[in-house]
Amino acid sequence: MSCHPERSTIEGRNILTNDLSAFAKHPYRFIADIIRGYRWSHLAILLSVIAAVTFSVSTQYGVKKLVDALSDPTKHQTVWAAFFLLIAFIAADNLSWRLAAWMGHSTFTGVTGRVRRKLFRHLTGHAPSFFHGRAPGALTSRITATSNALYTTESMVTFNALPPLIATVVSIIYLTTVSEAIALTLTAIVGVVVVIMFYWAARGTPLHHTYAREAANVDGDMIDVISNISVVKSFGRMRSEHRRLGGVISREIRARKDSLYFLERLRIFHALTTAVLTSCVLAWSIALWQAGRATPGDVILVCTLGISILSATRDLAVALVDVTQHLARFSEALRTLLIPHELPVYASAKREATTHGTVEFRDVGFAYPDGKEVFSSLNFKIEPGARVGIVGPSGAGKSTIFALMQRFYDVQHGAILIDGEVSATLPDDALRRTIAVVPQDISLFHRSLRDNIRYGRPDASDEEVLAAAEMARCLSFIEQLPDGLDAIVGDRGAKLSGGQRQRIAIARAFLKNAPVLLLDEATSALDTHSEELIREALTTLMRGRTVIAIAHRLSTLRNFDRIIVIQNGKIVQDGTPASLISKAGAYKSLVDLEVRRLQTAAA
Repeated sequence: MSCHPERSTIEGRNILTNDLSAFAKHPYRFIADIIRGYRWSHLAILLSVIAAVTFSVSTQYGVKKLVDALSDPTKHQTVWAAFFLLIAFIAADNLSWRLAAWMGHSTFTGVTGRVRRKLFRHLTGHAPSFFHGRAPGALTSRITATSNALYTTESMVTFNALPPLIATVVSIIYLTTVSEAIALTLTAIVGVVVVIMFYWAARGTPLHHTYAREAANVDGDMIDVISNISVVKSFGRMRSEHRRLGGVISREIRARKDSLYFLERLRIFHALTTAVLTSCVLAWSIALWQAGRATPGDVILVCTLGISILSATRDLAVALVDVTQHLARFSEALRTLLIPHELPVYASAKREATTHGTVEFRDVGFAYPDGKEVFSSLNFKIEPGARVGIVGPSGAGKSTIFALMQRFYDVQHGAILIDGEVSATLPDDALRRTIAVVPQDISLFHRSLRDNIRYGRPDASDEEVLAAAEMARCLSFIEQLPDGLDAIVGDRGAKLSGGQRQRIAIARAFLKNAPVLLLDEATSALDTHSEELIREALTTLMRGRTVIAIAHRLSTLRNFDRIIVIQNGKIVQDGTPASLISKAGAYKSLVDLEVRRLQTAAA
């Protein structure tokens, strides 16, 4: 199975399905797919580890040869041969480990980078609605936790689990040169001990999963509080947030203790088993020496190898348990992150953005995932270059129209067409190039002003960025900043005023130069001076574009070509501002209400 998209056909259309979510319940398949690109380096690391462990165990055989040579006065010449053999094993052991570690550093970090890129690409492939009910901090921390868990797992398997396993096999091979009975007996005992400990360790998986989940909750809660620290302080809730977080941390600590105590019971069992078996192997080897069936070097070899084998089972069991714990974290994170995308991506021959700007809602029916129906059969068409205002009471469906145009959701029936093309079948990048948005709630990156403006078109030159800033009336405040366009705006633009953020968003839209412009309450909640500057910038921005604007201040739409009035998801009026204000109806009622509100405010 591959992480790459594969094609299928739905309702006669070619659909691109990103099947990364298929790995949510199959972490081992995900790991195999990730390391496939590093198969040769993993093989080289494996061979280096096998060589290193083999040489390491062979040093004990070198010691045996040296002891036998020293204990026989007639073999003085073989002493130095045994000495050099031992030195060669020691040198090869160390060099092999260093080679494995050197390759491991490069390979394992490369794997974690690939994991992060793939998981982040999958996560950002979700519609914005996916993030509404989820803490962004928890999601991003789990991407990091997933990559770190895989790095730790690979390192532990390579340098903690494989070595004792290989050492056990090599040691048993060497033991057969002294006593096949001891070798076979130890093999059987080791097999039983490893199986017992493995199944015992597997029983602790739910505890490790619980700990992983609680640890992720702690990270998410801390990020949530820090992200809203101004709200917390404004309402005087710091103490209650401390208590709340204390409860979350306490649950995480309890889960961690349960996990650790389970592991400790496993280690105690193995320690007792190792003590008993080591005594038995030592007594057996001495008995062979007394019977003249083993040399002093053989006794040394049997004792050291026997102890090594039993110690290796301990190291192997501990490593398996630790690997199981990290895999539990890895699996838990995958289940959270690899949720299938809500919106299918269709294949289309049309790769370029539209250049005209015709927008049509054709018999559109839509209901939110919670079941609330917004539109049953919405129909309207906007010609290129037209300026259309959408008005109506809160909850009428105005913002939903914008969300559907940007394909944050898919319609249940009907279609939204851009220049005659069904928007859902357009490649995402082509659809995004078609539409520029100036929202009410401006979101800026914690980067420079230059980077935030250039976000509208990443390949824009510095001159084009400056020209867009000038057209958006931004230069008046940018020139007052010590770093100018290179000034960092802070988290979500916290260092700028509301009007300044609004003008940066307009500059971004200027630079994008899309044929369709969506204005979502672009002048709301601003002081008079800022509103006038933004109105001037918007007038320039709207020229030659199809403009659709949501506005509660109906005065901002007085020069528009057309007004669409929506109530309860239905169009109740549609016409020019002059024609609608001249007759009784929903639009005139809204205008009269606004006039009375302004008169009251002025009184």
